[in-house]
Amino acid sequence: MEDAVVGSAVGEEHHVLFGEVLDDAHLMEVDVELLFKGLDDVVRSCVVLSAGAAADPTLGFTAVELTEDKFKLHKPYDLPPEQRYEFGNGVRRMWVYCTDKPFSPGSPTKPRSEILLNVATYTTGVWQFEGYGYVPAGTSGVSVMQVFGASGRNTTLMLHVYGGRLMYYNDETRVVDGDIYDRWFRLNVVHDVDAGMLTVFVDGEERLAVEGHGGYRHYFKFGVYTQTDPSHYMESRWRDVKVYAKF
Repeated sequence: MEDAVVGSAVGEEHHVLFGEVLDDAHLMEVDVELLFKGLDDVVRSCVVLSAGAAADPTLGFTAVELTEDKFKLHKPYDLPPEQRYEFGNGVRRMWVYCTDKPFSPGSPTKPRSEILLNVATYTTGVWQFEGYGYVPAGTSGVSVMQVFGASGRNTTLMLHVYGGRLMYYNDETRVVDGDIYDRWFRLNVVHDVDAGMLTVFVDGEERLAVEGHGGYRHYFKFGVYTQTDPSHYMESRWRDVKVYAKF
């Protein structure tokens, strides 16, 4: 806001600021106050920007090249891919029914339609999965993302959906997001193999940090994989899937 200059009866200049007439001495005090107020606003803005930048879990990581042949589909063995998977406009949609067959004849596993990211089976370093997911309302009793490989078990981390909640396996005390249905969410999962730790971020916010379950070879999977007490129909959609690494 610009101040206006007015003349007094004896020819002195005064300034009108916020409707009040001020002389030069008072104006100097106001200018200093405004200057420091402006600097304070700038500092606070910088702090906010810095906090936002620090919240990005991919900072310091290097993107791993992902070509289409690295997206390997696991689906019911008796169905063609197009009956449980579609990819269009950058979105991968996977769905399955709880009555479907497993991914191979004789397998004791439950029905699935999910992608194995066949980038590299990693054994050391810090690796990260990133993707934007969408789970339609009604999908329940299903894993939508997992880190495969562990000691004495198959996975070191799974993220399940039960009744609209995204959680660590089926542990209701470790809910990662309480309302996951019918919205796009950004999911980042960081696996520090050497430290044996996994950290899960939703929309840039850290939501979970847990110890891993050992193992010597790992890879990422996403989609739908039937778990306990499933809904009849399960679906998830994914876009902008990336893998990062740091050594």
